[in-house]
Amino acid sequence: MAALTDNMTFGTFMAPFHRVGENPTLALERDLELIEWLDDLGFDEAWIGEHHSGGWETIASPEVFIATAAGRTRHIRFGTGVVSLPYHHPYMVANRMVLLDHLTRGRVMLGVGPGALASDANMFCIDPERQREMMEESLDVIMQLLDGGEPVTAETDWFKLKDATLQLRPYQKPSLPVAVASVQSPAGVLLAGKHGVSVISLSVPRDVVRTTSLKDQWAIAEETAAKHGKTVDRKDWRLSVGCHLAETREQAFEDIRVGAGRVVTEYTGGTNGNPIPPVPANEVVDYMVENNQWIVGTPEDCIAGIERLQEASGGFGGLLLRAEDWAPRDKLHRSYELMARYVMPQFQGSLTGIIDSQQRSASMKEALQANRRAGLKRATDSYLATKEQA
Repeated sequence: MAALTDNMTFGTFMAPFHRVGENPTLALERDLELIEWLDDLGFDEAWIGEHHSGGWETIASPEVFIATAAGRTRHIRFGTGVVSLPYHHPYMVANRMVLLDHLTRGRVMLGVGPGALASDANMFCIDPERQREMMEESLDVIMQLLDGGEPVTAETDWFKLKDATLQLRPYQKPSLPVAVASVQSPAGVLLAGKHGVSVISLSVPRDVVRTTSLKDQWAIAEETAAKHGKTVDRKDWRLSVGCHLAETREQAFEDIRVGAGRVVTEYTGGTNGNPIPPVPANEVVDYMVENNQWIVGTPEDCIAGIERLQEASGGFGGLLLRAEDWAPRDKLHRSYELMARYVMPQFQGSLTGIIDSQQRSASMKEALQANRRAGLKRATDSYLATKEQA
């Protein structure tokens, strides 16, 4: 597990969540501004969601959003978090992503899922019981198209392809990275294992039900990969968590107390009808932290929380902070800054040489100071001797 804590990636998983009633244009601008800030801070990734209903999550096309954000940033990589495959023809998904791969010079990743919102599927007349089957049918074709081998011919009851190829091949070689979202059912990790691609686990779910442990999820991915002659790598496994940091634990809790209660009661329960914590809204943050579903507190609390997740999972390679709009902008930005300054270095090996150098200097300080004093004395004595001779 130690190797996975020396070069972890850090990013955001941006649905995003914006309370109903505020200016949606300004909310989207804040999302773009946040990504620019993350780029300045040295975060590795931003995964952008796709949703079409419910009022809270207003990015309908992660690809369009990514194209805009890429032009405002220099280093950060972007993933679709995620494209809901049953809502799209698989050829168009692959084609758009390859174009985006070229336009960003290889800064994109394809994240896929079955579609999270029941209200989205209802609008498109998609049977919820078939969404995971449709996701698998679609990804099977997408992987063939990205591979760039023989022309692809496929037919299902919801799409057809005949001798299909992509004009553009992926900018990244051998192909752009692909990840499958996994929440509670094993469908996501099964599909990731089948194709040997990475997993994004929404490991700390917004509801209070968890049917598959993190270790179980990864075991399923490994077993499935082996059956299909593929491999999956823990360093490519990302966990998405709710997190907020401040200088003190008390301040961090108070920063999000009202906003967190609103998200859970008005969105999770009030809009989507999902289970919510059995506590009043102003106690939601306490409940979620006590039950290890969110990380809220100081950078030290966050380091301990990540270490707990490493232990619970058996080891993972990337942490994605859910972009929650649960505090004023300055406090949200400060939380990410604290993460970049004090948490990320602990898991990326960037402090190893600095700490070693400080400890070496400290261990030799008495001897070095004695040598320094001797050198000063010698120089002074030499000066005085020269002055007397003159």
